[in-house]
Amino acid sequence: MTLSVSAIVTAAGKNRRMQKDQNARELPRKNKLLLDIQGKPVIAHTLERVLNTSVEECVVVLGHFKSELMDFLDNMDDGRIRIVENIPEDVHLSQSLLNGVKNSKGELCLCAAADQPTVTTSTFSHLIDKVKSYKNPENILSVLSRGQSGYLDTAEGLGMPFSCHRNILEKYLPQYSGNINPILREMIKNNVVFYGLECENELELVNINKMNDYELILNNFKE
Repeated sequence: MTLSVSAIVTAAGKNRRMQKDQNARELPRKNKLLLDIQGKPVIAHTLERVLNTSVEECVVVLGHFKSELMDFLDNMDDGRIRIVENIPEDVHLSQSLLNGVKNSKGELCLCAAADQPTVTTSTFSHLIDKVKSYKNPENILSVLSRGQSGYLDTAEGLGMPFSCHRNILEKYLPQYSGNINPILREMIKNNVVFYGLECENELELVNINKMNDYELILNNFKE
């Protein structure tokens, strides 16, 4: 059976740590997702890599700074991109993700943060394929590992990107408000199977939260 896949990309954050860094360095304040990497904004690299997988649609969830991001997203030439907004805009990451899931159509969801431009298309594809090939796709979550790889007995330290059946997200996300890791811990406690995918390189594990993260990626980025 072929399972349809939606990507959910969260791009709704407050940008607080980056703005604090920019202020401390007396730099112009700019949304981290619009910072330039090799001629393209951060969010463009993330979306291009997601869209180069087998996903049938890509739901981008906006909140804070939505007008700035909308100006860029409106010019992305891919009919699979759909934009949804958090209302109210000041919600936790789990609620942003749930908003994306509710507005998606796929049976499987590839969940990524827009500030992860170094995660490769290959890694995103492997996350999807692991769920598709599992004997019970409705009870497995495939996640980029930050330590042990293979089948996992703990969700400590894990977050996005990951892939799983939408039923898992619709069950757990409404119950918990906050960051993603506590929700993943609850899933594994309730016997959802976790598979940790080994990173292709250490840069895949970097989220852009501060200027140091951005500079590390900027100096080492490969298309």
